Amino acid sequence: MHFLAGGMRTNVYVDGFNLYYGCLKGTPHKWLDLEALFDRVLPNNTIECIHYFTARVEARPNDPDVAVRQATYLRALSTLPRVRVHYGTFLASPVRAPVLECDANGKPIRQNGKLVVKRKPNGAVQMEWVHKTEEKGSDVNLAAHLLRDALKGVVPCAVVVSNDSDLLMPVHMAQIDGGIVVGLVPPRPQGSAELKRMANFKRDIRPHHLAASQFADVLQDAVGLITKPNTW
Repeated sequence: MHFLAGGMRTNVYVDGFNLYYGCLKGTPHKWLDLEALFDRVLPNNTIECIHYFTARVEARPNDPDVAVRQATYLRALSTLPRVRVHYGTFLASPVRAPVLECDANGKPIRQNGKLVVKRKPNGAVQMEWVHKTEEKGSDVNLAAHLLRDALKGVVPCAVVVSNDSDLLMPVHMAQIDGGIVVGLVPPRPQGSAELKRMANFKRDIRPHHLAASQFADVLQDAVGLITKPNTW
């Protein structure tokens, strides 16, 4: 964990949804310049490429503009020469799920650490149809690109930005079979302890890194102006 990677040519592999839910949701820092961020978080590394893995979201009943905001952000990312965006898929499907007991504030109730499900008078669990959305492919795409680059010797150092323990084996293979140094930037402190132990080094994203790494409110590309979403 105390490996020094100073000056190493480095590629960064970012799980976009992990990054968003780990340190961006609910903050004023969503208009994030990834090049500026990782140059700050990894000041002693020479960052050659930032691979960003995501999926295009669809409008939701409670947030009809979410897809427009994401498209605007992806367009902003396209102005950064060292960023490559890779797309998985976003699936929506109806599923039946147990209904939870909630308190007066609408929050799920727990007993002995376990969620409490509603039951019918006959004791059967009360079920409802719910709209489930699920992102597919980002973790697999990240692992594939990490391993390909490691085995081809593209760079001597890779940095993974994720909390996902599913990446344990790809990281291990990149280190052992690819012979590269693999660092970790966990988007939230409570990420996989195993992944932290396996990484050769770890760096954390601090609030001041995010605040100092924002795009300008208005950018320009070949199409025209790109304006930061009003709610961001």
